[in-house]
Amino acid sequence: MEDKKILLDNIDKIHTTEMGIDRIKRNLKLDSDDVVEYCKSKILHENCKIYRKGKNWYCETGNIKITVNAHSYTIITAHILK
Repeated sequence: MEDKKILLDNIDKIHTTEMGIDRIKRNLKLDSDDVVEYCKSKILHENCKIYRKGKNWYCETGNIKITVNAHSYTIITAHILK
């Protein structure tokens, strides 16, 4: 099965930790407390480029790159691309 399809089929399993919430909010300069839903919406965007490298999925859309652990579906971090 294509990696992108695996991630999209398991979109409801995506979550993050308390530290992850703080890190993502800081890195993306977000005001929202629901960073998981924000990240899910970015991952589901039709132009999102999703690829797997090792133990992580990388999701790039617009100027944002989101890193998701492939086994636990935990959002590890997100960055604004330069």
